[in-house]
Formats: sequence, structure tokens, C-alpha cells
Amino acid sequence: MMNRYENPRIPTEAKVRYLDGDYQVESPGTFVRCAVTGNAIPLDELKYWSVELQEAYVDAAASLKRYQETHAG
Repeated sequence: MMNRYENPRIPTEAKVRYLDGDYQVESPGTFVRCAVTGNAIPLDELKYWSVELQEAYVDAAASLKRYQETHAG
């Protein structure tokens, strides 16, 4: 039997400001969304983002795809 302190945390989307080499959580949550795939990325697994575009990416391939889309010349 679970008590109120053992309830699993409900996943919620965080609002994040992406900085060089770090990020700042502006609104608490457990995940952010990949700007390319739409997949949820748990905050503790977030490794790829764009400071310029203020977007998160699920992996290096998604990051590269967005870079190529925005820097095609």
C-alpha cells in the first residue's frame, strides 16, 4: 500500500533556458521535447541543445539535422 509520499512523480514538461554548456530550468518539470522528433527527453538525460535556437534535441543526429536545416546556404 502506498502513502502520499510514495506516489510516483507525474511527468510534466519543463521550461528551460539553454546556455553555453549548461541550462537553466525556468519552470519545473521532468522532461523537455525534442524540437526535431517531438520525443520527450528526461531532464537528467538532456545532452544536446541549441543556445541560438533555444531548442533541445534527443540525440546528436537530431541536432545535426536541425543545424543543416538552419544553416543551409
